[in-house]
Amino acid sequence: FISQQISGKTGILILKQNLQKTKIFSFDVKYYENDIYLFFCWSKASVYYIKTEKKKTEEVLNSFKYFIESDTKKIIFNHKSLSKVLYAYGIKINNFFDIKIGAYLISPGSRNDFKTILKFNLDVDSNDNNLSLDSIYYYEELFSKIYNDLKHKNLIDLLEKIENPLSYVLMKMEFEGIKLDTDLIKEIEKIFEFEINKLETKIYSISQIEFNIASPKQLGEVLFEKLVLESNPKKTKTGQYSTSEDTLSKLAKKHEIIRLILEWRSLQKLLTTYVYSLPKQINPKSNKIHTEFNQTLTTTGRLSSTNPNLQNIPVRTDRGKLIRKSFIPKDKNYTLLCADYSQVELRIIAFLSGDSNMKNAFINNEDIHRSTAARVFNVNIDDVSQEQRRNAKIVNFGIIYGVSAFGLSNQTDLTRTESKEIINNYFKSYPKLKEYMSDQISFARDNGYVETILKRKRYLPEINSRNAILRSSAERNAINTPVQGSAADIIKLSMIKIDHEFEKRSLSSKLLLQVHDELVFDVHLTEIDIVKKIITDNMESVIQMDVPLKVDIGFGDNWLVAH
Repeated sequence: FISQQISGKTGILILKQNLQKTKIFSFDVKYYENDIYLFFCWSKASVYYIKTEKKKTEEVLNSFKYFIESDTKKIIFNHKSLSKVLYAYGIKINNFFDIKIGAYLISPGSRNDFKTILKFNLDVDSNDNNLSLDSIYYYEELFSKIYNDLKHKNLIDLLEKIENPLSYVLMKMEFEGIKLDTDLIKEIEKIFEFEINKLETKIYSISQIEFNIASPKQLGEVLFEKLVLESNPKKTKTGQYSTSEDTLSKLAKKHEIIRLILEWRSLQKLLTTYVYSLPKQINPKSNKIHTEFNQTLTTTGRLSSTNPNLQNIPVRTDRGKLIRKSFIPKDKNYTLLCADYSQVELRIIAFLSGDSNMKNAFINNEDIHRSTAARVFNVNIDDVSQEQRRNAKIVNFGIIYGVSAFGLSNQTDLTRTESKEIINNYFKSYPKLKEYMSDQISFARDNGYVETILKRKRYLPEINSRNAILRSSAERNAINTPVQGSAADIIKLSMIKIDHEFEKRSLSSKLLLQVHDELVFDVHLTEIDIVKKIITDNMESVIQMDVPLKVDIGFGDNWLVAH
């Protein structure tokens, strides 16, 4: 192919006249060193590009605003990052096809960098450089191949109604960012460091030796040679003693030192992952943290977040809660609002399985864990103890992830026999659930995939494997993906509807974060009532199911209080 640099008024005018005539064109914008490049290509003609200085970005982009916003189909790669560049100048890409999103829907879980997508779909090796000259040349051919695959797999609706509009919403969330209370983070740092020192003193006192707790080798030697906590300790492939989280958790009941080491580790992780690193991730211009949401990463359709990962802050521990407390509204005119889907996955299981006992518990607005405990332990709902409710909750949430009697006894004070009995009673209480789980596995065996309520697919090539470990993992995925994936689709759809409503009413309030079943907003104090109504109405009516969706809403001057 030939690449042609366009310059001068006449060249640009001819380029625009040609764009006017095309029904579809490929488009990209790249910054390289101190210049900005605009790329255009259509009908496998030449790649045309305009190169200009960065300081003229606004002028150049605005001169092509009409074409970017027109109804002509644009083929692009990575809408989220491209639209972020344009959004800063008030330009929105309309009618686009994102090769990256399309490729992800066809093969979730595969690598989705441009080179891999090109090789997989067209069997072409790319010399892709920073300027994507050769990559844009293949956009149209990739579009043709991927669009036909999406059509064949019945995924066009998912692309056009969820993933495309969601990409725009995520871009705005990343652009907005969230504010961090740096004074509080400094306080937390002091508290955690003090607690770590205290734990280290206790650990050294019990072991009667000072060693590097972070070194698996040294830790293994202290636990299994000096203290002899196990007669036949587990070893790694390299012959070292295993000190993995899993290994140590199983020994936690045996010796106090293990509990202290696990506590030390979790504190260290919070310190390094969040307390030390969050302040460094504040953007000096906006004075906020701008996490990145990965839309094309997970096999289930869930979003993930990086730089920093705000979805993994442990909310069940007091220390994790402290970190949430350090996220605050942008200024004194705003408050943080959290909207959380209540037990959305269980509601989806009730709907998908059609189990009337489970459905009725939700329809009658019962506490599902209490209701389950009453059935499983065969007691009156008013007589359920806290411990029974807690155990029922573990089974409720664990059942679709294949919780076994062994797993349940590990997470509770129940024996393995008691755990087995509870799981048996659980399936007797919800008979349709067992049937649904078997049906899902059969469907996956016959079709090689499972799908969510909105037809998102996950392929399970190992479902008929002779290897029992691979096969049972695929069977668990066949059961939990439709549930987890449907929950992901539902919240994505809610985000799109809420954002649309915010834009329509020109509200100052903004959606900032999505953490699985929870949305976090910066809400202007004058808009609290209207925003609460928009959020509740849209989240609860987003999809038609015969099991009601319920949203819990809270707000406050930090993320912890709002949640």
